[in-house]
Amino acid sequence: MSSLSPPSKRIWWNEPVESVELFWIALCVIWGLIMTFMMPYWHVTGKQNMSNEAYRTTPQMFQEKTQAMVDKYTIRTETERNFPVVKPPAGSDVYMIARLWDWWPILELENGKSYRLHLSSLDWQHGFSLQPENLNMQVIPGYDMVVTVTPNKTGEFSVICNEYCGIGHHKMVGKIYVR
Repeated sequence: MSSLSPPSKRIWWNEPVESVELFWIALCVIWGLIMTFMMPYWHVTGKQNMSNEAYRTTPQMFQEKTQAMVDKYTIRTETERNFPVVKPPAGSDVYMIARLWDWWPILELENGKSYRLHLSSLDWQHGFSLQPENLNMQVIPGYDMVVTVTPNKTGEFSVICNEYCGIGHHKMVGKIYVR
């Protein structure tokens, strides 16, 4: 019996199974069990899990909180669009808005200090991707996504949107400075 010549008896499930087929079936079942048990194991012991939180909010409330932070901690403006560069104190709540097609404002954080980074969208679903690091989150309207970050390198980091959000998606790049 092969895939090219059908079995002589049409009731194929009554045909004996070859030992090679039994070996491959057993190997697939064992591998499936290993992978099934690895998922909860890595969830508990893996260091790749972010310590994030999510809260319901409205775009207006989130924009008000972000604007209050910008008004209080702006140190300069940058880019041709005069985006504020905000330097909040260590340990504080830091807000960043995703909107067509901007990450607003630009943040300046201190190396080795922890911050609670709040992310929300005012319009569509966006993806927060911190480059060249591997930090990725979904940013959804109506939700305040919070993650605790502690920068461990100085430099300029790009924030890009990794969820297609329209015609200006390729221009949606923000900045985070770590000094």
